[in-house]
This record gives sequence, C-alpha cells and structure tokens, in this order.
Amino acid sequence: MDQNQSQRSSIGAATASSASSRAYQFHPARAAIIDLFNLYLGRSSRQKQDDSIRDPPLLIRGFVACCGGILLIVEEFMLRNKTQKRVLALNRELPPRNEQFLIDFEQLQSQFPDQDQLRSVTESVLISLVVQCCSHVPRAEFILFALRSLCSIGYINWDTFLPSLLSSVSSAEMSAGQGSQAMPAVSATSLQQSGMLPTSSGIPNSSNYQSSNPASPLPSVHGIGSPAQSAIETSVCAAMSPVKSSDVSCTGQQFTTRVNSSVRDNAISSLRQLCCKIILTGLEFSLKPVTHADIFYHMLNWLVTWDQKQQGIDESDGKSWRLDKALIEWLHSCLDVIWLLVDEDRCRVPFYELLRTGLQFIENIPDDEALFTLILEIHRRRDMMAMHMQMLDQHLHCPTFGTHRILSQTTPNISVEAAGNLRYSPITYPSVLGEPLHGEDLATSIQRGSLDWERAMRCIRHAIRATPSPDWWKRVLLVAPCYRNPAQGPTPGAVFTYDMISEAVIDRIVELLKLTNSVNCWHDWLIFSDVFFFLVKSGCIDFVDFVDKLVSRLQDGDNHILRTNHVTWLLAQIIRVELVMGALNSDSRKVETTRKILSFHREDRCTDPNNPQSILLDFISSCQNLRIWSLNTSTREYLNNEQLQKGKQIDEWWRQVSKGDRMMDYMNMDDRSVGMFWVVSYTMAQPACETVMNWLSSAGVTELFPGSNLPPNERLMVMREVNPLPMSLLTGFSLNLCLKLALQMEDSIFGGQVVASIAMVETYTRLMLLAPHSLFRSLFSHLAQRNPTLLAKVGVTPLVLEIVNYRLLPLYRYQGKTKTLMYDITKIISALKVKRGDHRVLRLAENLCMNLILSQRDFFSLKREGKGSTEFTETLNRITVIALAIIIKTRGIADADHVLYLQTMLEQIMATSQHTWSEKTLRYFPSLLRDALIGRIDKRGLTIQAWQQAETTVINQCTQLLSPSADPTYVKTYLSHSFPQHRQYLCAGAWILMQGHPENINSANLLRVLREFSPEEVTSNIYTMVDVLLHHIHVELQRGHSLQDLLFKACANISFFVLTHELLPLDILLLALIDRDDDPHALRIVITLLDRQELQQRVKLYCMNRGPPEHWLYSGLFKRVELQKALGNHLSWKERYPTFFDDIAARLLPVIPLIVYRLIENDAMDSADRVLATYSSFLAYYPLRFSFVRDILAYFYGHLPGKLIVRILNVFDLSKIPFSESFPQHISSSNPVMCPPLDYFATLLLGLVNNVIPALNYNSKSGSTMDASLRAPHNKSPITSQSGPSNVSEGRKEFYQNQDPGTYTQLVLETAVIEILSLPVSASQIVSSLVQIVVNIQPTLIQTSNGPYGASNSVGQGSVLPTSPSGGSTDSLGASRSTPSVSGINTSSFVSRSGYTCQQLSCLLIQACGLLLAQLPPDFHMQLYMEASRIIKESWWLADGKRSLGELDSAVGYALLDPTWAAQDNTSTAIGNIVALLHSFFSNLPQEWLEGTHVIIKHLRPITSVAMLRIVFRIMGPLLPRLVNAHTLFNKTLALLLNTMGDVYGKNTLPPAPVEASEIADLIDFLHHVVHYEGQGGPVQASSKPRPEVLVLIGRAAESLHPEVQHLLSHLKPDVNSSIYAATHPKMVQNPS
Repeated sequence: MDQNQSQRSSIGAATASSASSRAYQFHPARAAIIDLFNLYLGRSSRQKQDDSIRDPPLLIRGFVACCGGILLIVEEFMLRNKTQKRVLALNRELPPRNEQFLIDFEQLQSQFPDQDQLRSVTESVLISLVVQCCSHVPRAEFILFALRSLCSIGYINWDTFLPSLLSSVSSAEMSAGQGSQAMPAVSATSLQQSGMLPTSSGIPNSSNYQSSNPASPLPSVHGIGSPAQSAIETSVCAAMSPVKSSDVSCTGQQFTTRVNSSVRDNAISSLRQLCCKIILTGLEFSLKPVTHADIFYHMLNWLVTWDQKQQGIDESDGKSWRLDKALIEWLHSCLDVIWLLVDEDRCRVPFYELLRTGLQFIENIPDDEALFTLILEIHRRRDMMAMHMQMLDQHLHCPTFGTHRILSQTTPNISVEAAGNLRYSPITYPSVLGEPLHGEDLATSIQRGSLDWERAMRCIRHAIRATPSPDWWKRVLLVAPCYRNPAQGPTPGAVFTYDMISEAVIDRIVELLKLTNSVNCWHDWLIFSDVFFFLVKSGCIDFVDFVDKLVSRLQDGDNHILRTNHVTWLLAQIIRVELVMGALNSDSRKVETTRKILSFHREDRCTDPNNPQSILLDFISSCQNLRIWSLNTSTREYLNNEQLQKGKQIDEWWRQVSKGDRMMDYMNMDDRSVGMFWVVSYTMAQPACETVMNWLSSAGVTELFPGSNLPPNERLMVMREVNPLPMSLLTGFSLNLCLKLALQMEDSIFGGQVVASIAMVETYTRLMLLAPHSLFRSLFSHLAQRNPTLLAKVGVTPLVLEIVNYRLLPLYRYQGKTKTLMYDITKIISALKVKRGDHRVLRLAENLCMNLILSQRDFFSLKREGKGSTEFTETLNRITVIALAIIIKTRGIADADHVLYLQTMLEQIMATSQHTWSEKTLRYFPSLLRDALIGRIDKRGLTIQAWQQAETTVINQCTQLLSPSADPTYVKTYLSHSFPQHRQYLCAGAWILMQGHPENINSANLLRVLREFSPEEVTSNIYTMVDVLLHHIHVELQRGHSLQDLLFKACANISFFVLTHELLPLDILLLALIDRDDDPHALRIVITLLDRQELQQRVKLYCMNRGPPEHWLYSGLFKRVELQKALGNHLSWKERYPTFFDDIAARLLPVIPLIVYRLIENDAMDSADRVLATYSSFLAYYPLRFSFVRDILAYFYGHLPGKLIVRILNVFDLSKIPFSESFPQHISSSNPVMCPPLDYFATLLLGLVNNVIPALNYNSKSGSTMDASLRAPHNKSPITSQSGPSNVSEGRKEFYQNQDPGTYTQLVLETAVIEILSLPVSASQIVSSLVQIVVNIQPTLIQTSNGPYGASNSVGQGSVLPTSPSGGSTDSLGASRSTPSVSGINTSSFVSRSGYTCQQLSCLLIQACGLLLAQLPPDFHMQLYMEASRIIKESWWLADGKRSLGELDSAVGYALLDPTWAAQDNTSTAIGNIVALLHSFFSNLPQEWLEGTHVIIKHLRPITSVAMLRIVFRIMGPLLPRLVNAHTLFNKTLALLLNTMGDVYGKNTLPPAPVEASEIADLIDFLHHVVHYEGQGGPVQASSKPRPEVLVLIGRAAESLHPEVQHLLSHLKPDVNSSIYAATHPKMVQNPS
C-alpha cells in the first residue's frame, strides 16, 4: 500500500475536519453537548464558565504552571487502578447513572433538526474529551461507555471518527512534547528534524501535518474547564504514585525537567491505551479499507517509537527505561489492534504490510513476549516469502564471462541524472525480502567474511582470471575513497569496493607466486599485469593501503612463497602511474611505503641466466631502486646500494649497443639482448622508445611507386618496409614504454609528412592487442582529442578505417565499443553516400559497418539518439535486418525494452528501404521479425514497369555514351543533362547493350561516368541492374532461348563489370544478387561467379600478399600492393594515398558467410558445401569466423546435413579449438542415431566447471578453505586443491590469441555450444542425457567415490515421510523405487580432475548445465521444459494418492532445499536438482526467451495438490523479479500462477480442497510482494503500489477461486471497498491504463 498516499488521505480528512471544527465550535448544540458530558463526567459548573479560555498543552497543562514547587506535583498524582480512590476529594455532586446517558442524549438530539451537524459536533467533543480525560480512569471508562451507547443508535461514523481521533492524538502528543520542555510552539517539521518523534521509514506519522495546523480539531476542546481546575484534574489522573520529598535526589530545573518527561510519558501511555480501546470497539464494525490503513500505520508508528524520550535530557542522569504497567498495557492493546487488522479470517489489512514495514528492525525491542511473538512471526513469514523471490542455489549464481552479455538482474527506477550513468550489476545481493539489490551504498555496507562478501570475492577473482573487458570493470568499480572527488555522487550499479578489489588482487598475486614456484607461468603474469595496471590507474586500489596489505599477507602467512622478483616486477609496471607517484612523493607515509615496496626484492635463483625473463627479473629491483631514487630525496637512504650499483651494468650494456650509428637489429637479437632491452624499457623508456622508432624507419623513404594517381608536380614519400617488432619482444616491454611507443607511433602514422610503413602500423596494432586493458583507445575519438584537425588530413580517415576493419575489429568488440564505433562510421557514411566521386572511403566505411553490424551479439539501436530514420546505405539496411534475425534467433533479446523498440527499428529501416525478403528467407527468420516483415509489398514489379517506360530513352543515351566510337566529350554532356531517374538505369542499359559481348561497349566512358556518380547512385544502379537482368532472362526464356546460354552471357557481362574492368564494387553486386534469391536464377549466377577462375585467383593473390591469418605472428616483410591493383579501377580513381591492408578481395570476407546463409535457406546444401570448400582458407582471414560457425549452426539447427556441418567446422583451424577428445568421432559416426554416452556430456560439463564457472576454492594464507556459499559442515574437512585451470598456465591465453570470441571462458563455452549443435542426434536426446546427469549427479559422484551412504544420513522411517525422498533421486531409499546413480559415466578420475569435493562438484555441474542449455536455441529449451515436467510428475511421492497432505507438504519443503544444502548430507532430490537446473538456466536466459518458460507449467497442469502448487511457485516465482520491466510477460506469468492456484482452490474443483490460510500464507505474501515490486520497477519502497492493470488481472483471476482464497487476495483487487491499495489510490483504479 502507498503509505504516503495513506498519510495524505488522513491529512486531507483531518484538514477538512479541522476546517469544519471552527464552525462546530460555535454550533448552538455544542454548549449543550458539553454540559451533558460534563454532567456525567462529574465536572463542576465553574468549568463551564471558562469554556472560552485557551489552555496550555492538554496532557500537561497543570504541570507547566508549577515551575517552582514540588507539593503541587505531589497533589496531581493519582492511582491508575479503578479500585483505588482519588488522592484529592473535590466538593461536587455525584453524576447521574450511566444508563441514563442515552436517554438524556436522545432528548438533546430531538432539539436540533440537522442531525449530521449534531453528529459531527458530538464526535468533535468526544475526541476532545478522549485527549483530556485519558488519564482519569473513571472518566475514560465513561467515554468508552458513551461511545458504545452512541454506536448502538448509529450515531458514530467510525470512518470519520477514528481518523480524526488518531490525528488529534498525534497532535496532542506533539503538543505534549513541546509543552514538557516549556518551549515556544514549534512546527512538526522542526520536531521531526530535531529527532523528537522520528518515524519509521515505512510508517508515516500523520501528526506531522496536524501539529502545525492552527485549524486542528484539538482546539475545539480547549474550552472545557478552567485552566487551573483542568490542570489539577488532568495531572491528578496521572499514572504515578505520590512522590515523597525524601525521594527527590535533585532540585531545581533538572528535577522539573525529569518529572516533566515522566508525566508526559505516562500521559501518552494513558492516551494510547484509551485510543486502542476505542479502536478495538470500532473494529467490531465494518470499516472502510482506508480507515483500516490509517489505524494500521498509526499503530506501527507507536510501536516503532515506543521508547521515545524527551530530547535534551542527559541520559546519564536518569534511570534506563522501565517497562512500567502503563507502557505494557498500551503496547499490548496496540498489538491487539494489529493482530485484529491482519487476522486472515477478516483480512482487514494484508499481513504482507507487516513484512515490508521494517517493524522487526526497530533498534530497541522491549522485553515483552507479546511484541517478540509478533516480530518472530514477521521474520518467519518474511523468510518464507523471500524464498520465492530467489533462485535455488542463488548464492552460486555468479557472472562467468562465458558470454558477452552483461545481464541485469533488475533495472530500478532511477533519477534522470543517474540514467546517463546507468550500469548493469554483475551480481546482486538479496535483501531480507529476497529482492536483488545493488549499488554503492550497499557495496560499502557488506561485511568482510560474510556470505555476500565471499560471493563478491568469488566474482572478482574469476574476473581477474577471465579478464573481461575494461568496459565491464568500469561498470562495477568504486574509486577508492582517498582518490574520490568529494563532489562525486554515488555510482549506480557499482558493487565492488576497493577493499574487495585489493583483497582479490592480492589473492591472485599469491596464487601466481605459488604457481610460479612449480611451473613457468609468465603469460599469466603478463595478462594479470595488464589488468592490474588498469585497476591501479582507474583509482579503485588505494596504493598505500594495498602495499600494506600485500606485505602483511606475504609476511604473516605466505612468506615462503615469495622466492622470485615477480612482485617487484609487477610494482615496477605501475610505478609511473600518476596515483602511485603521488603516493611515493607526497603521501605522509611515503617512507614507510617505499621501504615496504623494496622489501619484496629476492635474489634471482634461475638456472638459465640467459633467459630473457630471468634477466628482467634479475635486474628489476635495480630498475625499481633507480626509479624511486629519481622520485624524491627523502627516501634515498632506504634504497639498496647494491641494486643501485647494479644499474651501472644496464647503462654499460646500453652504451655498448647504441654506440655510434649502429642500429639495433630486433630481428636478430639473442636472448640476453632481448632480456636486457626489456630491462632498459623500465629504466630508460624514452631512449628505448626512440630506438624502436628509429628501427621502424631505418630503411629510409622512397617515392610512391609509379602508376599512382598523383598529379605530375606532387610527390608522396613512403617509408620503406622493415620487419615489424615480434610479439615475443613486445611482451617484455614495460607498459610505460608501450604507452610512449603508442603515442609516438600515432604522431608518425597519422601526423607525419611521410606515409608510414606497414611494419609501423602493424607494430602499433600489436601493441593494442598486447595490452587491451592498458593501451586501448577508440581511435576516432582519441585522435580527435589529440588534434581536432587530424582526421581531416589526407589519408588519415581511410587508414583509421583500415586499421579498425582489418586489424582491431575483434578488439573493439571485446571492449564493448562496436556500437559507438558504428555510430561514428555512420556519420562518415551519411556525409559521403550522396557526395559525387568519393567512393573509396565510403565503400571502406560501408564494409567496416557491415562487419560491425554482423559482429553484434546483442540487440542494438541504429542511431545513438534512437530516433529518426536510419542514415545507413541500402546495403547496410538490408544487412541490419539479417543481423537482427541472427541475433534474435541464436541469442535472443536480453532486454524487454529492446523487444518494444524492435518495431520502431524496423520502421526506421523501412523508411528508406523498399526491399522485401523472399519466403524462403523469411521462414528461417524468428517469429518476431517474420511477423513484422511478411506483409511488405514487393515493389519489384513497379521497378520493372519504370524500367520499361524509360528503356527507350536509356538505351538511346547509353548508345551515344557507350558505343565503341562514342565521343569522350559526351561524358560531360550525359552527367550534366541526364535525369536522375534515367541515371539509375545506366548499368542496366549497358548490360542490355552488351548482348553477352562486353567488348561491344565503351568501358572507359562507362568508368568515367560511374566514378562521377555518388556512391549511393552506384548502389542504386547495381540493384536496378540485377532486377533488370533477372527480368530479361525470364523474357528471353519465354522467347525460347537456352537457360544455359542466358546464364553464361549474364555471368560474362557481370564479370566484365566487376572482375575484368572493375567498374562496380564486387561485394555490393553479390549482395544484390543473393537478395533476389526468390528468383531461381540469382543464386546460380552467384555460384557461377564464385567459381570463376578470375575471382579465385584474385582471392589467392590476396592471401599470398596478406601473409598468415594470424598477422601478429608474422615476422617477415609486409608487401604493399599497388593502389590500383588493390582497389580496382572504380575505387582507386582520384586516390593517391596508398593502401595498407585494404583489398577488393578482403571486402568479400563478410559477404561469403551471407552467401552461405542464403544458399542454405534455399536448400542448396551442395552449393553451400562447395563454396565453403573453395573459400575456407580465405575465411581464415575473417575476424568473426568463430562467431560465424557458432551462429550458422544455431540459426539452422535441425536443418543441416551432417556433411555440411563437418564442412562448416573445417572453417576453423581445428587444432586451436578446445574440442572434446571424442567429439570428432561423434560427428563422423557411422551410426548417427546413437546418442553419445553420458560420459561425453559429463566431461563437457566438467570442462565448463573448470574453465567457465567461477571457482569456489581459494588457497588462503591459513590453508585451503571451502567457499562459504557451500556452507560446509564444521566436521567436514575442506579440500586442498584449487579447481579449474588456474593451476595450469596453458589454460589462459592472451587476448590476441582468443580474439574471436574474445576471452578464454567464452571460447570454452562457445566451443561446448558448437559441439552440442554439431552432434548428429536430436535435441531431445541431448537434453535427456544432460538432465539425467544432473538429476542423479550427487549419488553418482558420491557412491562412486566413497561408496553408498547408509540410511543414517536420511530421514528415518518414523518421520513425517515414512520413506523420505532422499538418497539422490526422486525416490526414497527403497531400492525398488530409487535410481541411486547414473551408469555410463566414468567417475574414477572425474572428481579428482575438478579439484572439488563430490558435493561441491555436483552443485557446480548443475550450474554449468543450466549455463550451457541457456546458450542453445529454443528447440532445446522446449525439450528441457518437457523433460523437467516429466521428472517432477513421475516423482512417486507426488503421484502416490495415499499420501496425506502433511506428508506431501513436508516432502516438498524437503525436496526443494538448495542442492548445496542437501549435498552436504547426501540427501539431494531429483526435484531439487531439476529446479536448481531450471533456475540456473533461467538466470542465464535472455528476457525474450523467458516467455517459453510457461511451457513447463502447462505440462504440469492440472495441479492437484498444494505440494505441486508449491513446486510451481518455486519454479516460476524467482522469474517474476526479472520481469519488472516486461509488463506483458509479467502479467502472463502472474496469470499462469493464479490459474495453477485455481487448479487446487478453484470454485468448481472436485473434490473441493480444504482451505487453510496457513497452508498458503507464504504464497499469498509473495503475490502481494511481487506486484508491489513490479509496480515500483525495483525493490519495494514505502511509496510502492501495484499497477492498476495488475490489480484488474488478479481481480479477474480471483473470481474463479474458492471464496476463502479470494478473501486472502481481496486487497489485490481494484475494488475500493475491499482493497486498501485501491482505496488509497482511487485515481489509479478509476483510470487504469
């Protein structure tokens, strides 16, 4: 319920009442009513005469006048007990008997005609009397009697009376708080700020408004009695025993203040006690929901502020709070009210409201059993509800970095300011309500050693090993406090503090040190140093604190492992980082830090003194000492003189090798020279940098070779080629040298007067690939920042495009920068596509954009701002649709917003594109895309009609322009006088004139004209020509010509255009042809063109000139191809800047895969096989070939013959892909019907556990420990080995060796996906095998390793479950029913290969299986849902009709334990395992694919028991928080759960199930919580409210439920008369969206 809205409603009602109270004060009946009440209250006539006098605060009015005396205070006390008499005996007449009151009131009532006004005046007087007489027991009893009497004649409107009463009570309490301090009146705001009466965050106090309202209903009672008399009577009723003068330990103002507080507190207790009694009376009647809500939140507010004391009292002077009788009474009465409100028989307020108020977290819980009982019940039900919000084994869910996608657990509603910095959270921490939370404040509150801390550490450790992109790190890191700008706001999405990062980095250092002592893991250190440099430079590691912790760690527990100088080398890498230099220069602890850094030095003990790594580690301490020596003088005395002297050896070696004019030959350096140069890079980075630059320019320069398009008076100088620096040399360079080299190379490559050599550009790209975390820069923005005019320089833009397209494309994808780059390239395309003559840059940019679009593995928007029509070319528009089809079908759409944006995106494309896709292409499109495109009208007929109308004119123009004897001057005439609508048919006209004889036309004139066209005009010509030639073939066929002859002539003509004279771009023409695949001749022409020797020879020439596909390993001289030969006549015109990596053949790299797609769509499997066989060596240069293989297998899964699958796999260099050992046998099996054995799938999953799933274990300083998330029993010893490949240095490779897909974890996971997709068996067989392993994994591992466990580990025969569903299967221990293990898995070394215990491994295998299945196409998902539902339905204890409800309920609770709990005692169940598998699967599934999850419930229905209903909620419940932004899918899922509830508790269910609210209380609480969560769009807050359409949905679904269950859901309906949510938000329900 919206508590703020409830508060506003109360305030509004009270305000209206206050406004009218003035009128009631002067109502003629008021005096008579007051007289009547005074008569029965026993008040004197003197009081009546003083009605108009205003009094001090009501509860203490007599007390304020007693500043100096104690006697008056003593006189004011009275006894609370009704049997005790007053202290003071006043002289007055006895009041009439109570029974006479109603008769007297009715007589008074008859005297006034306006009964409504009379009732309001009566209520106003009653409220005043309640506040005044609360401490006077007899008077309070009479007020209760009067209320009941008036109720008996219907004279009290409880829905107006109770809110007004509560408001006035709050005002009185505020007033008492002010008066007790003898201070001027202050507003409620100032009181709240001063902390006088703080309210719970979830419990608003309606008095905040009333206390400052001059029109409060409270003043209306101020006229009752004189100030003196009222003061005496009020104070005499105070619930305190008389105070003797001898008991007073202090005098003066201190005593007065203390007693003031005491009187006030007792008065408040009496007032609250009376108010609760009145409320309990009112609850006997039918009240409106809004009244219930108002009462509820006032009661909660009282409970939360039960111990509120007077502000400013010195606590040390007084005694601690005592639970006196008055306090206990009103506390218990307040609890009685709350229990009545949440009683599920009446359900006045849902119990859920208690769960989200935070009452159980009040700081000072009184020692009261009744309140403790309520809090305990809140905790119990909250925990049960939170369980449904979380996945089974939620603590094991952690980013694997096996996919590119960063899944967001939730996207909370945030401010507009924070939206620009919105970050996805890699992990979330569950709140007490089960909600996934993240954020900076939460991260900093996580306690070291807690389960959440260990989970965060597990994620960071895995990230350091798996090296996700810097983009991921930037999303999650918090800057260390010492480096943080105080003005910087919180970081949304960040979940890792600098303490976590520091600890994980130190863990990795210790891990690598241990590894170094046994094997050579230099590459692991190199990878780690790149990440470490990035983390330090980003400021997320407090360097001084880090050094302290590292020293402590290595000295305290791991001092024996530091035997080498690797730590010294690691610190030397970062010593020039600005933050580190500041710490060593200006920090107050610089001396101590310096001494600690120097303490890491160890004498080198390497057996190979000439090894480059050994030489570097031997001299690195000297390098470090020299650097520190140069930083400041204050630390020089602590330096190692021996190491400083050793630096002279470095200087001496450098002088020798750089003596004179001798140039260092990097291609012929021995190992010692390599090692020494590495050392120099740490001590003399600038001279080393200059030496490298000199080497790269050492061959001198030469004039650009003949045949270029230079004007006669211009010269273009080019560097001669040398060998690029090999990677083996670059890897040892300091990162400082690499940074200097990158900047100097940029100056030379992009800003120099001489064209750089290919070797220099290649070396530059190798640096970028070598250290992707430390060195990456987005070239366009980086160069623009360095020099805004640089990109306008001739040759710079095409060179940047070449570098990105042919060298760094995978790096940009790894960095997550492809979308940004695509937007930058789009700007270039938009500017050039209509510019006449600019073909080279446009076509290169278009080809790069083509690759960028096809490289996307997630949904993307076409424009940075997301609005307006696309600025792509027609070709890119078409490829975008194909890319979307591949992404949606093979990887799904991750975000619900993207699904909504899809239609807008298609409209943006179709606004400028007229293309229609063939039926054969559309049948493979995902349904989302197919449904949006299938209705488009094919306008090809209109194109042909337009051609036929213009054909005569076009042919005449072409005859004059293209005849062999045509006048060359006619070219200008044609360009200046022809109409645009005719120019688009130029190529079509030329094709007609050829008549199969290309020599019939003037190719020179055609070339000149096409060069002067804009690129988009050329593209339009190509598409039009393709339509015309295909139409022409059909016409000629009808005239009786041979198809073979027609195709031969067509191919000859096209070859003339693109191969012989290079008049048109080949890639665009091939794409135009395959887009007309609905014409039977288009693909035949494409195949014929690809088979032509000219094209194949051109491709071979490219491969020969290009060198090996792994360009970073090539050490030879690169050969620069002449511009015209590389780009052809059309693209090289007017161009004078040479190419580096560009080539016409290279433009085909993204086109060949699309041709294969189109051939398969048209069932041309043999042709696809032939194309792949011909061009497989060429596709080795395709930077996205791994993704191509994975995606094409997924896109056409179930439609590819085995032979073609093998051919597709051969696109790989199979020796470099980590396929399973037996995989080649299975794909070439002579018996494809036979499914591989379970051991094959188990081994596949084990590979994922070891290489993809984050490791659980870490060898800490105190020995091996088991991850806290597995909650191992104390009596079980943890394992001693560390899991995964972290012990094997060969497991991890540098980024440049895994460019596609990007990281080693991605490579392993995607390889497993490729294996599954390539197997020649059905998806159902594969899923069945995987599920069979998972369901019985614990007994399979445990029984094989340790022997079967006895019955002592299970629930005995005497328990609720006579035969417990334990022992590792769906069954009990009975052998006739159980399947204790799975045959077909060779587990002899299975556990030992993992490094985990059996229990740990079994749980991680479930996680791995869920992760793997989530990467597969939806065909596998459907099989998983069916298999899961089958296993659940076949559980004997669910199918056994003889089981009692108690047994079933107990069994479900037992079966649905987290597998990590159950595995500890070998009591895992099939249902627990299968639900854990589903949850692991769900958590890795993109949002769009979650819609298919409903299938499993549909297969389980009808639900026939509460036990099965609980299983359904446990499966689907955790999905709902993920769907908060996918409202349609959320509604469907919620409706499905309500329908399953109807299966059990439906009106017409036979036999009708007995409804016990306690049975499904947690499900009801969960439904309340999840609709609030969805309404908020994130974690539930005080203002959260359900969306109106959700209330309507639940209200409609509840109509079919049993009345008792409907009753439990009554507040989730859009009925203002039954729902507190609807009643407090009437506008929301009146106008549902």
